[in-house]
Amino acid sequence: MPTYDAPFPTDCPTACFMNMLDLIGRDTELFAPDIEAREAELSDKVSGGRFLVIGGAGSIGQAVVREVFKRNPRVLHVVDISENNMAELVRDIRSTLGYIDGDFRTFAIDCGSREFAALLAAGDGYDYVLNLSALKHVRSEKDPFTLMRMVEVNILNTIATIGQAREHGASKYFCVSTDKAANPVNMMGASKRIMEMFLMRESESLPISTARFANVAFSDGSLLHSFNQRFMKQQPIPAPNDVRRYFVTPKESGELCLSSCLLGDNRDIFFPKLSEALHLTRFSDIAVRYLKMRGFEPHECDSEDEARERAPELIAAGKWPVLFAPSDTTGEKDFEEFYTGREDLDMDRFETIGVIRDFGEFNPGHLDHFLAEIDRIRAQPTWDKPELVALFKQMIPEFDHLEKGRYLDQKM
Repeated sequence: MPTYDAPFPTDCPTACFMNMLDLIGRDTELFAPDIEAREAELSDKVSGGRFLVIGGAGSIGQAVVREVFKRNPRVLHVVDISENNMAELVRDIRSTLGYIDGDFRTFAIDCGSREFAALLAAGDGYDYVLNLSALKHVRSEKDPFTLMRMVEVNILNTIATIGQAREHGASKYFCVSTDKAANPVNMMGASKRIMEMFLMRESESLPISTARFANVAFSDGSLLHSFNQRFMKQQPIPAPNDVRRYFVTPKESGELCLSSCLLGDNRDIFFPKLSEALHLTRFSDIAVRYLKMRGFEPHECDSEDEARERAPELIAAGKWPVLFAPSDTTGEKDFEEFYTGREDLDMDRFETIGVIRDFGEFNPGHLDHFLAEIDRIRAQPTWDKPELVALFKQMIPEFDHLEKGRYLDQKM
């Protein structure tokens, strides 16, 4: 019977990294040509810089921290609300990259808190502030309360931290966006598109850049990450068989974010260029490759009940119960895109990275109205989702939100 080795980590030495590339269906790193060509410039900026990474204990945040750390910054401070993930970040860095001459510290605090404001007031400021905090799950739009938290994290905290970065002398602010902000169909993508509008306004007084990129393979909370969890717990692995997505590795996500921050002009959005290396892949195909790499043969079940009940029997026989079915939940986009036909593109600056320049107009009156409405709704004793959806549609008239009445939490 196959052995149960450790789950695939989110960042790892070459052999494990190549396994991740194999799983998502490619054999080359996306951004290697541009990183190699600009390494001297990147290293020079990092080695002389003071960095604050917000949301640095998440999957993308950890990847960004590693990219900064290995280039020996003067200061690297990391903020995140997850003390457990922060502890693992430090252990991982100490176990792989070791130590730097500069000031490396972590703070388990919320970027929207008084403690965060006190941290900024206590120091000498930062040259670069990178905000990787986000509510990223489509499932977060299922109720008005989690949805309001999404507004707070993705929009309100971004506005606040930009103001704090400016006040304390930052020279550049980076905030991560998402491919789902291009022609959004779910509230998560729409919240990031609205965030981009606010970035445009704030960029009039502080240089700002961002990045839209694909799904980060095996990032915390993702479906691929759940493959590890289901495998360790000897549970069935479900996956949609009609959803195709682009994937980048955690390392590549860190490279794209750092490149945008250090090499991007004001109001630039970086995104991966489509190529033979970056192509759409079905979740169910990755599940099959994952299990075969683990030494198991996938066994397709017809229902959740069958998959649960037969799990011990099948696993003992070297097979793994899987449940592949079409997606039927709210917020799933039929296809992914990094830009719209209305956006101005620069496809010549880099070999593997495209750039959206001056990423869209903003209406100051609409932005003020949005903030006033959010304040008004939050002041009420409780909230309704339709009111928030209507406000989002006011901000993004083309927003095509499709409510199916079924959410990921209602499925295995």
